[in-house]
Amino acid sequence: MLEFDRASKQFGAMAALDACSFTAHPGRLTGFLGPNGAGKTTAMRAVFGLVELDSGGVRWRGAPVGPEQRARFGYMPEERGLYPRMRVRDQLVYLGRLCGRTSTEVGRSVDVWLERLGLATRANDRLDALSHGSQQRVQLIAALVNEPELLVLDEPFSGLDPLAIASMSDLLAEVTAAGATVLFSSHQLDLVEEICEDVVIINAGRIVRAGDLAELRAEVPQRFVSVRYRGRSPVWSGLPSAELIGESDGEARLLVDQDVDLAALVAAARRTADLVSFAYEPPTLSELFRHVVAA
Repeated sequence: MLEFDRASKQFGAMAALDACSFTAHPGRLTGFLGPNGAGKTTAMRAVFGLVELDSGGVRWRGAPVGPEQRARFGYMPEERGLYPRMRVRDQLVYLGRLCGRTSTEVGRSVDVWLERLGLATRANDRLDALSHGSQQRVQLIAALVNEPELLVLDEPFSGLDPLAIASMSDLLAEVTAAGATVLFSSHQLDLVEEICEDVVIINAGRIVRAGDLAELRAEVPQRFVSVRYRGRSPVWSGLPSAELIGESDGEARLLVDQDVDLAALVAAARRTADLVSFAYEPPTLSELFRHVVAA
């Protein structure tokens, strides 16, 4: 279990982290979310000692994080740190050995991951001969090669095509199911909502929400109604206790209070339009994100 305990870091007049506390649990995918400049990368770098905190701390399994623990962690930074002119397999073995494992152990692990991620035939190519997506997969192998107990990924889906995103999502789910703690940042909130059980939302250096995603969605006082219809749009101005927040191509989304009379809402919409479907649900992760960051 990874724990941030009132972690704080100041860069000049800017508080990059302001008494941040949250937990990432083993066996669960945790999405780390926030606007640009919110403090996500600073927090992740603090796990690996790349940023020295001014106060507070980071703990792994209840103890402060040190070199011995970090040798069992995997990190995929947003700014890729591989050697473009070095051959793929050679540098993966080199990076794995930095974690204290033997060449034989590392080589076996590297070969497994190269095969698994479809890069076995490119093992002896220079990194700069690979496409962006393939380089991204090599960077992921560098984070996985020491069979980490904690995997921290900074924008791992950036620039990937849909097939590569699906493949990486499946891999992260598999690593998590095996018991690893996985924390990753992403601006692709629909993807985070699809694969994550927990989320942490940071804004201006402060944690504004953290915990089980379903529970966080349920805490929002409003609910959302998704309506599909044929032909002309309903006359939304006459609907009780409903605010139209988006509409296009025969679909609309309304913001309503939790105690709204749904029967009256449906009846009012049917008076002016041919309804196809009507769904009442908590906010999406994108809506939750906007709600808490704006607040």
